[in-house]
Amino acid sequence: MSNRRHFFRAAGATFLGAAAVSRAGAALLPEAASQTSPATQVPPSPPNGRPFQPLVTLNGWSLPWRMKDGVKEFHLVAEPVVREIAPGMTARLWGYNGSSPGPTIEAVEGDRVRIFVTNRLPEVTSVHWHGVQVPSGMDGVTGLTQPPIEVGKTFMYEFVLQRPGTHMYHPHADEMVQMAMGMMGLFIIHPRDPRQHRVDRDYGFILNAYDIDPGSATPRVNTMLDFNLWTWNSRAFPGIEPLVARTGERVRLRIGNLTMTNHPIHMHGPHFEVTGTDGGWVPRSARWPEVTTDIGVGQMRCIEFDALAGDWAIHCHKSHHTMNAMGHGVPTMIGVDHRDVADKITRLIPDYMVMGDRGMHDMAQMHMPLPDNTLPMMTGTGPFGPVGMGGMFSVVKVRDDLARGDYRDPGAYRHPAGTLASEYTAELPEPARAAGPAASEQTLKVRKPAGHEGHEGHEGH
Repeated sequence: MSNRRHFFRAAGATFLGAAAVSRAGAALLPEAASQTSPATQVPPSPPNGRPFQPLVTLNGWSLPWRMKDGVKEFHLVAEPVVREIAPGMTARLWGYNGSSPGPTIEAVEGDRVRIFVTNRLPEVTSVHWHGVQVPSGMDGVTGLTQPPIEVGKTFMYEFVLQRPGTHMYHPHADEMVQMAMGMMGLFIIHPRDPRQHRVDRDYGFILNAYDIDPGSATPRVNTMLDFNLWTWNSRAFPGIEPLVARTGERVRLRIGNLTMTNHPIHMHGPHFEVTGTDGGWVPRSARWPEVTTDIGVGQMRCIEFDALAGDWAIHCHKSHHTMNAMGHGVPTMIGVDHRDVADKITRLIPDYMVMGDRGMHDMAQMHMPLPDNTLPMMTGTGPFGPVGMGGMFSVVKVRDDLARGDYRDPGAYRHPAGTLASEYTAELPEPARAAGPAASEQTLKVRKPAGHEGHEGHEGH
């Protein structure tokens, strides 16, 4: 404990002595790498420092670092960015280093890290290292533990990584606006021993949500619950890339939640184990099997499974969270015959269509005119037609012949003979009906317990 106290004092003093970096000192900063592509960038093996198995950030990338006097130095730049939510729609967000979420920070237990943060936003900001054990003066809460990072200024955070785990980073300055605009990222601390918690493939992403009016591009930051775009790493289906693996590989998904509600993440196919939280790794004896795990606001979950061949859907099980651009005031029209009304309306509006009288699946097949920069509510196409999903939805694609380390989309799964559901065309027998009077004519008799006071003589009702 005394060693930890000494570490906290030393690191805190470093921060106080070099909080604001001068313009002359900026030339000595590590390069601020930038990435605007929404494609998954598979990271190379660590170029320097201690080895670890790098994380594959879904539709994202990992921030490079440099080694200086035994310290890993990173450079984050908080700035406005443009993010493609899915093909056909972009959003004007705030993020880091050209992307939202920002790049994943990866280091190793015991590393001393030095993270420079430059503010190119129109207002002050800070960075909180969510779940990472740091000195109080490095915790990133504006006004409480540090001054704000003023516009155009650079701050330096420095601390030793005390324990391995799955964490996040985000602002603690005007948090409602800045997080609603997309400012967040993953912070992964790998174990000192690379053989610990080893898997074959390690993926990570953050659940986030936006309320963007059709035809607009900037989120409504005051929305509390009625979001219309539910995303993983600021991407909505079909813009979310598949998670690929080879049959038999051990696969880990690290999932963080920075939305305004919980998300029950459900995966079809192989069962998984919950193996970690933002508080640490779950001992093997305490892990539990699941097919759905609920991730609360501000939480992280690590799940692991042994890959089985096939195309397996993975999605939030809140049904509204697998749709895009939803209108919350749309009436339910199921069973309503409004063809006569439609005939009259089409005389005035030729493009008018009857919708919703048989459910909403037609929306997945129609190509309706939409406002610019707006996604269809349900979209995506598979080998058998429209998928009819959106939002928090993707596919775990597992193949027998996928090369180790290959993360490319292998295309549609070829189902072995006799394993594909298909139409039954033989004659169907008449269904058997229950004998006796119609249900409406049957009488239900209830026998009361003996001695039930106040109900004598009312045996049948």
